[in-house]
Amino acid sequence: MNRERMVANFIEMIKIHSPSLKEKEYADYLVALLEEMGLEIYLDNGYVNYGGTAPTIFGKLKGNIEGKGVTLVSHIDVVEPSKGVNPIIEGNIIKTDGTTTLGGDDKGGIASIIETLRTIIENNISHEDIYLILTPCEENAMLGAKNIDWGSIPAHMIPAKDAIVIDNAGRAGLIAHTAPSRYNFRITFKGKKAHAGIEPEKGLNAIQLASIAIANMKMGRIDSLTTSNMGTIESNFPSNVVADLCVATGEVRGHSKETILETLKGYKKCCEDAINSFGGEFEFEEICDFPALKPIDDLKFAKEFAKIYESMGVETQLQVIGGGSDSNIFAERGYNSIIIGVGMYDVHTVNESLDINELCKTTEAVINYISK
Repeated sequence: MNRERMVANFIEMIKIHSPSLKEKEYADYLVALLEEMGLEIYLDNGYVNYGGTAPTIFGKLKGNIEGKGVTLVSHIDVVEPSKGVNPIIEGNIIKTDGTTTLGGDDKGGIASIIETLRTIIENNISHEDIYLILTPCEENAMLGAKNIDWGSIPAHMIPAKDAIVIDNAGRAGLIAHTAPSRYNFRITFKGKKAHAGIEPEKGLNAIQLASIAIANMKMGRIDSLTTSNMGTIESNFPSNVVADLCVATGEVRGHSKETILETLKGYKKCCEDAINSFGGEFEFEEICDFPALKPIDDLKFAKEFAKIYESMGVETQLQVIGGGSDSNIFAERGYNSIIIGVGMYDVHTVNESLDINELCKTTEAVINYISK
């Protein structure tokens, strides 16, 4: 592993502007680099379904020993503000001048993948097939992963089911294996208009209906594995009009689909009670934004990777996390993912930083796992 080369590659990549939906320049850069390294590439153009500009990049470095192979996963989009990144290196820390995000999420993960491949190729390290999935638009509702046309991928390019997702915040040694599902919901309350100053008794205020219903909904921590939040309440009327429409949106996320659906059922009951008491109507819409991520091998893969870290003297921690990622989407197709960290801190903020030492530890661990 070449530390200086990996850092230089990371710096080069974060200077390529690649916010969600506008990743084409960076995708072109990666395809050219990976093909130059000798990988076979397949591009999935699911981005046309959501107005994006960049494909999901599938790559394969054919192995020279038999085995089921391994898949390395990262995403190519970054969170704004990210244009004109001015990287500053202070000791082992890479940060910005405080006006932009850094892009370590997830170009730190991609830098690790590229250095892993370079090291394996240059040192003629024996390995099973190595697959890549580099997705666009992960930060925007995981649209890239959600729109992959799996049926069109050539059979020999279908990635291995064990996937190392290099996209965890925090130090090396953190291994996330379980993440929740999220359901988004939207409630439309309908009342009746009237002049608020002349004849308000002829109206029915939809904002009040929403307030009564929402006040009776249990929010926040539902139980140890389930959370809920109301995100928006919208109704735009002048004060002299009794509002006849109010729309509220929120989410429920958790590790048990049954608990999530039971929570949503309770929210519908709160709406029904408000309508039955005061009149009006409501519509309740719900959609699964992403499914839960759970190990399918009783944590065998996660524990194997933990042993690699431990052999290097890196303290490990198996994690159940509260956020979603592309791993959740891939889980529906039978992928067994672990999500590991490369030293990203304060992600999605202008205080974002990347610890080079942690980046190197995880990269060394991935190399060691592949060459084990």
